[in-house]
Amino acid sequence: MQSARRDLRLWDMDPACLDHRLTPGERREFDERGCFVVRNVLPPDLVARLEDAADRLDAENRPPGDTRPINHIDCIGYDDTFLELLEWPKTIARVIDILGWHIQLYHSHVMVTPPLPEGYLSKPRRIGWHQDSGRLNLDLEGNPRVSLKVGFFLTDTSDVDRGNFHYIPGSHLEETLDFPAPDVEEHPDATPICAAAGDALFFDRRLWHARGRNRSRVTRKVVFFGYSYRWLRPRDNMTVDRYLAGADPIRRQLLGASPTGGFGYTSPSEEDVPLRAWLALHLGEEAVAP
Repeated sequence: MQSARRDLRLWDMDPACLDHRLTPGERREFDERGCFVVRNVLPPDLVARLEDAADRLDAENRPPGDTRPINHIDCIGYDDTFLELLEWPKTIARVIDILGWHIQLYHSHVMVTPPLPEGYLSKPRRIGWHQDSGRLNLDLEGNPRVSLKVGFFLTDTSDVDRGNFHYIPGSHLEETLDFPAPDVEEHPDATPICAAAGDALFFDRRLWHARGRNRSRVTRKVVFFGYSYRWLRPRDNMTVDRYLAGADPIRRQLLGASPTGGFGYTSPSEEDVPLRAWLALHLGEEAVAP
């Protein structure tokens, strides 16, 4: 173990992240309600740089005059600024505390939601409720957790008319969800998240959630990073190869690399999962699950 730690340069991830581990209250919210918010995760200067990258990504891909919400997939491959979020000290330890050390990034996207045109009439009346990850919700018996997302807010959604993230508390624990009759405008338990720029939302992929309607004058911008177990195929065609050559071993793990090949995703060696050894080094072997 000591030689593996020395050879793999495991000290490259900032140990300061361990000052921002999951609290008992956050774990309870995540387990019972399916999500929680952490305030002031990102400093204003990083929010500004991320918003600039999001604006450029949107400008390059949005058709002229199009005011629809657009989900820009694989944002991490578009601009190095998004890469800074991968092991962000105020979020990564919470991800590890929820999923463990056998993790990777499997999905990244920027959601840009412009204001609705004045006088817009909503059709259908209900917002677009869904669970993440498509077939996982149908194919997996018992529908286990498998992954989570962290949403980094780049614009203020403190008011409830700004395309807010909505969720149904506890819906990640139900295999089916009953919605009201079509003439009822919304699910009675629909709950908006009010978050400021720089806040982060953690949520279980099984949680029923939806983007609200943006009736404000502010374009809503959120970066989402999806973390999963390493054996799950990426949700995107992740264009991260240029980051791998100069990356430290933990970053390579989080970007989906497997030094030992395909077998290493389901039966990993120490070389495949340097994050485990890093945690054992800083927290003690007894604190790291097998």
